Amino acid sequence: MLLGFFILRDLRNDTSIAAPEENAAPAEEMTTETTVDPLVPVETTVAPVALTAFKVQVANASGVSGSAGLLTTDLQGKGYIVQPAINKSEVTPRQTATVVYYLLGSEAAAAQVAGELGGVATAPMPTPIPTETGSLGEASVLILLGTDLAGKPLAIISGGVATQPVIVTTTTTA
Repeated sequence: MLLGFFILRDLRNDTSIAAPEENAAPAEEMTTETTVDPLVPVETTVAPVALTAFKVQVANASGVSGSAGLLTTDLQGKGYIVQPAINKSEVTPRQTATVVYYLLGSEAAAAQVAGELGGVATAPMPTPIPTETGSLGEASVLILLGTDLAGKPLAIISGGVATQPVIVTTTTTA
């Protein structure tokens, strides 16, 4: 990606550099030249990280009982290696928005997990770690589960369809 930046930069620069007096132009004209120059979009692709290459820890910060356990089970069903669900630390406030935290070097894994959760935010791991134990064990990615996703099956969160049948009851009157 860095190489692409330098190539694009060189393509956008004029190879003939004139002396300052040859480029003399009104200040307004120079500003127009720099703002009109379009940015060249660079398409990048990030290879997915193997689900078995990292471990995930889910911590319930929503206050909804059993929600971290539900998400843990759903992620395991998708092939992620997930440690047993835990709760947030006592000093961590209840969260309304779910955030995926990562240790240094696990940014791609966190982005993949965040995508699985419908595109939630990612951020570097805070200090102290906001779990009831104050650690992640062997995990490098922490999902701090907020009320926005608490108690929802992963199939619903990620935009899929629920795997559990919907029971519809009807009553008829004679």
